[in-house]
Amino acid sequence: MNNPFSLEGKNAWITGASYGIGFNIAKAFVGAGIKTIIFNDINEAALERGLANYKEAGITNVKGYVCDVTREDDVKALVETIHRDVGQIDILVNNAGIIKRIPMHEMKRADFQAVIDVDLVAPYIVSSAVLPEMMERREGKIINICSMMSELGRETVSAYAAAKGGLKMLTRNICSEYGSYNIQCNGIGPGYIATPQTAPLRERQPDGKRHPFDSFIVAKTPAGRWLDPSELGGPAVFLASHASDAVNGHVLYVDGGILAYIGKQPE
Repeated sequence: MNNPFSLEGKNAWITGASYGIGFNIAKAFVGAGIKTIIFNDINEAALERGLANYKEAGITNVKGYVCDVTREDDVKALVETIHRDVGQIDILVNNAGIIKRIPMHEMKRADFQAVIDVDLVAPYIVSSAVLPEMMERREGKIINICSMMSELGRETVSAYAAAKGGLKMLTRNICSEYGSYNIQCNGIGPGYIATPQTAPLRERQPDGKRHPFDSFIVAKTPAGRWLDPSELGGPAVFLASHASDAVNGHVLYVDGGILAYIGKQPE
């Protein structure tokens, strides 16, 4: 093996990878020589936006599909379609996710359930659908996009934290149950990422001071900054490649050191 980090000849399905973290992981996979990127999104409009993003990035080895990953029958049908159109699924990245920031005592059960369905139940559904073929080949990589909320709580994110904590344990259990088939299942726990969605939180205030949340994150991060989405690419390539064949059931926190740090003493 000349380059254990190479993804040449591999096909990777990244759920919800039209933009953001999933899209940046896809770009990193392309840089590592991936054969085909497969992604899905919830509807045709979202899929078209995703395909436009890949085209703008100069990525042509991509196949996109409409699929709601919370619907088991739709996922099973898509897996059959992928096998027919592309071939085997060597790498699965369970990336699709949502968050609803609502105080728990004000949150409706339907909202709580929606987050659980997308962030925890869907990875179970999609992983279950790809596992049989991986078991038959005795090889496969599953990467679950976890969160710092897999370890920590915070105001207004009860459903998200519950789902991501569950996803951490699902990651460990897939490792436990299918490691003997040479299938590795690991997680990535992103820190606070500088994206267009978080840009308002990073803008300077009229008086020149940082936004309060920006100050909070910078003070809690040993790196002293928000992370760039591209910084998740290297860890994802590692966990998708033969370089991580002995790594299983692990969550790799790409957080700039937040989980290791108690924070700065107030001045």
